[in-house]
Amino acid sequence: MARVPGGRPRRDRHAVVSTPQESTPFTALRGQLQEAAATFAGGPDALEGILLGLVDDVDRAVREPLEIFPVCHHSPASATAMARRLREKQPKVVYLELCEDMAPLLTELRNCRLPVAVQAFAGDVDGFPAEWAPLSVVAPITEASAEYQAIAYALDTPGVELVLVDRSSDHVFQWDSRGEQTREATAEGAVPAAETGTEPEAGLHGEAVGVEIGDLRPRFAELEEHLLRHGKVRHWSEWWHQYVEVPLGDSSGDHTADHDTYRQVMFLIGSLFRRLAPGDGARVRVDEDRERYMWTRMREHLSATGTDPADCLYVCGAFHAASRVAEFGVAGTDTFTITPRSATAWQYGLIPSSHAAIEAQFGLAAGSVSIASTEWAKSLKRTRVRPYRLAGQAGGKSSARKESAKHASAKQPPRKSATAPPPEPDDAADRLSGFLRRPPVLDGLDEAELLGWSVDIVRAARRNGYLASTADAIAVFETSILLAGMRDRAKPTPYDFQDAAVTCIEKDAVPGRRDVRRLVEIMMGGDRIGQVGYEALPPLARDVHDRLEPLGLKLQQRGVQRALLDMVSRPELQACSDVLWMLRRLLPHGAARPIMGERRLGERSIQESWDLAIGTHQRALIELGYEGVSIEQVLEQRLRRDAYGPQATTATVLAAVEDATLYLRSRRLADELGTHALKVLATERSVDGAPEVLRRVRALLAYYRTSEPVLPSWVEAFVKTGYAHYCTLLPTAFRDEEATVGQVAAMLGFLFSMESLALSLGCDRAQLELAVAQSHPDDPSKTALLWAARVQLGTLSRAELRARCDALLDNPLVVPAYPRYLSGFVHALEPVPGLADVVVEAVSNAFGRLPDAVLLPWLPLLITTLRSGAGELAPLLIREAGRIFPGRLTELDAWVPPWRAAPALPTARRTDGEEPVRRGAALLTAHPATCDAVAKLLGCAGEWARPEDTVRPGPSGAGLLAAHPATCDAVADLIGCDGEWATKDTPTTVGAVLTARHPDAAAAWESLLARA
Repeated sequence: MARVPGGRPRRDRHAVVSTPQESTPFTALRGQLQEAAATFAGGPDALEGILLGLVDDVDRAVREPLEIFPVCHHSPASATAMARRLREKQPKVVYLELCEDMAPLLTELRNCRLPVAVQAFAGDVDGFPAEWAPLSVVAPITEASAEYQAIAYALDTPGVELVLVDRSSDHVFQWDSRGEQTREATAEGAVPAAETGTEPEAGLHGEAVGVEIGDLRPRFAELEEHLLRHGKVRHWSEWWHQYVEVPLGDSSGDHTADHDTYRQVMFLIGSLFRRLAPGDGARVRVDEDRERYMWTRMREHLSATGTDPADCLYVCGAFHAASRVAEFGVAGTDTFTITPRSATAWQYGLIPSSHAAIEAQFGLAAGSVSIASTEWAKSLKRTRVRPYRLAGQAGGKSSARKESAKHASAKQPPRKSATAPPPEPDDAADRLSGFLRRPPVLDGLDEAELLGWSVDIVRAARRNGYLASTADAIAVFETSILLAGMRDRAKPTPYDFQDAAVTCIEKDAVPGRRDVRRLVEIMMGGDRIGQVGYEALPPLARDVHDRLEPLGLKLQQRGVQRALLDMVSRPELQACSDVLWMLRRLLPHGAARPIMGERRLGERSIQESWDLAIGTHQRALIELGYEGVSIEQVLEQRLRRDAYGPQATTATVLAAVEDATLYLRSRRLADELGTHALKVLATERSVDGAPEVLRRVRALLAYYRTSEPVLPSWVEAFVKTGYAHYCTLLPTAFRDEEATVGQVAAMLGFLFSMESLALSLGCDRAQLELAVAQSHPDDPSKTALLWAARVQLGTLSRAELRARCDALLDNPLVVPAYPRYLSGFVHALEPVPGLADVVVEAVSNAFGRLPDAVLLPWLPLLITTLRSGAGELAPLLIREAGRIFPGRLTELDAWVPPWRAAPALPTARRTDGEEPVRRGAALLTAHPATCDAVAKLLGCAGEWARPEDTVRPGPSGAGLLAAHPATCDAVADLIGCDGEWATKDTPTTVGAVLTARHPDAAAAWESLLARA
């Protein structure tokens, strides 16, 4: 076969169209259509070719030896016809339009509660663009679908083989045309994200590409619009229900749609939509390749097994059943070459699905799948068809014993009746003519059903806050009948009832979270959500359930459950706590949410409380199982992927180090990632991540200092490298307009806070001094930050800094930019927290000195600047202001700021003619017991001096020195001076005694204070 680059088959082959010339059962129908085309079109033209081509497609599909069963996904009529045909034909081989690599998973459906989706997942791609990763393909399966009936029959009937013949998951993306900005999800019927449902359950499939059997929807926009307008319906799901489901699913009286009629009608619809679809679209080309692929696989299987085509059944979408490719049929040509798969490793599993997820992914109307499920249940009661169901299937209403009895009877051959069996219908007979000429069957009005709907919707509306009453129920009942009559229906459909309920109840307001349309969808069957059983879960998910078993919760149950962990009384719950913290790190928000307790470096809670919704996020847990066999392995892989990724920064790597220490407690992994952080830091040329780097380095350094005897080698190397790195970048960052003041402040915070450790490791402080000296910023906030750095280095005094702030307020041209200076000062609290009092003084001076005409327009800018630029540093500023300012409003008038108060003098002054103030003398005489207690404690005895013994008032310390000379001598020896005691003629003050006894005492004291 000729090939084109890229492994894709050629597109230059013309499709083979069957135009039989001999007499066929459809000859009469062809003649009628020719006459109709001539009448309406005025002569032979394209219309005649289209109409005759429809008949040719039906004739060709009907005469195929391998029976083709066309279906429409989520169609109760297709599911009912499938169950009926399987019991009649009992085929030995069932060919199913589903990705062939998903076959091993189908046996696990019996361990699940439908709806679920079969998923193929690839996290690492090989052969596809890296931006496509992760790749995901899902095939949703509901109980009211024809493919589930075929699967259940094939898996539970001995001797029956189920063969999946559609392209593999790998080929789904091989044939994907990303270059044209079209995804295979759109080719399979998906809608853009903006048009999907808003319910949380609508996202159960995530971003997966959907594979659907039997996608029947007009691909010609004008055709769909024409059908909806003339059918008097709102959307395609309603049209299909009214004009296809009801006629094909009806089995009342003589109007039963038998197997041959069902097949021919579905062939006709598929051919109609196929012939009216655009012929040059990428979707048509992919569909043709899929048909070639499936027929090639079926012929290979027939040739390998020697199975008779009469014993086989081919289940596919009606669109593919009316195929015109050359490879169609058992006798088709073998010119299609299947390309090999790529080297991508695919993982397979089952994930929960829901009606809303199916509707959102495949572009169906909201509630259509739920209505189809309800119609399926009603159809089974009306037709008495016994459906197939996998043995042990979860979620059924009947007991296991009844289910086993049903399947046992299904496996037994049918009993021979006394009367002759009815003759086998002729597949080639023309059933289309009678079906198309038959007038529509008008179902009688089921008043009891409609009345029950009306009462139920009013009850649901009242529970959701609507002011609905019995009168509204009557109005809904009558309006439903009226709408059905306006749309040429004798019996109101669920869609008519939904419109009537919205009109009569919702009025113009929605009081609650759900509107009336959503309430009708819930009432008609609700959004049924599937669940994957424990046996069908991957090993990782089963391991999580096993390790959380001590909690005693039903983790597979949907909804939020509260878990209480007391690790003191039950130490075994510590392992559960470790699992929950890792799940919180790996799963989406809400799957495991801590209510009480936290886990930080060096801290572990002894009691915890959790809200768990693991059953609700079962899909996310299952997809974790595709990445590893345990959550520890998955977490380590993700940490490595984050740290070694092409977009990894130093802050990202340090975060991975922290998580490895926090969740895995792996010193080996932490050291490896920390060493890698050194390499990443050396390659960075910007300071964007400086605040995050500073925060994480501080936390890690504090943790290792308290928990390890010595710091890890990578931490010491990181501090040395970071000190030199940020010193090099500091002058450039001060001048760079893109570098924010917070980032520059974080750099200075790293340099100043790590300075002592860096200097002990061999760094040179002169490098930092030179970097600050070479910095010349233009931005006011960075200028203020530079001043603070110079204060910290000692090259600028606090007095000079205060003088510069005063000069800014004195300059009218600078006053408008003063808030930016304050922003820089507030950011400076990160590297220089000791400047908090200066910042408070700067703000206070601005409010005290600026007039209202300047201050009021300037105030909003100040508030927004401080809030946006330094919100995390505001608490430090507020604490300092609370320490300085008075705590009571009454004290504010007499309060003098510390920076304006006069400095306190060392001694009290005295006026002329007054004696010197003797501090403490009056207090000692007033309370002699205190002095006696202190003397007794010191081990000295003595008597109180009489007033007449005092020659003149003087300092009390002179007598004490004379009474205890050893103390004075000891102090003299300590400060390194000697001397002799003074005589009686020397002054009696303490200073005079010390000076006379030790003449060099003053110089010694000054030297001692200088050394201190």
